[in-house]
Amino acid sequence: MATARFIQIFLMPGEHFVGDARHRMSTLLGSCVSITLWHPKQLLGAMSHFLLPGSGLDHRQPRNARYGADALDMMISDLAVRACDATECEAKIFGGGAMFDLPERMGSKDIGRRNGESARLMLREAGIRIASESLFEAGHRRIIFSIKSGEVWVRHEQPVRGATRSTQRQKELPR
Repeated sequence: MATARFIQIFLMPGEHFVGDARHRMSTLLGSCVSITLWHPKQLLGAMSHFLLPGSGLDHRQPRNARYGADALDMMISDLAVRACDATECEAKIFGGGAMFDLPERMGSKDIGRRNGESARLMLREAGIRIASESLFEAGHRRIIFSIKSGEVWVRHEQPVRGATRSTQRQKELPR
């Protein structure tokens, strides 16, 4: 029996990708956030890796996937080109880790928390159902998204206080 072959896509910060069942996407997240969108009937999916909440301020320039709102708009537009309605997709959100041990000052939140909360709000406003999330806490996450199955595998690595190496704690989310 032949093993399934996937086209592997690794997203760098500020990138997004839309593909079909042949694609498997992955990325590494700290305070950045990744949104995955998956259409279970059409077997289409999208994934972003954004660094900042909101959108780019200069509207004379093309949208920029480094910003969450721009990344989501780009994913929705790219899905629409493939006749896929994003409101029929299920969303999953990952990342938003607390990467720096800094005290909150004057009510400000760390960038990871702002990114995660922004992702939740943007998806709600777009009418896209959030199926699951793995957000916040200290450390980084490595994620792999299979468009064929809609599954996202997560490895959340948390730092050990006072140690130079991090220990690993693996979490898997249900579909």
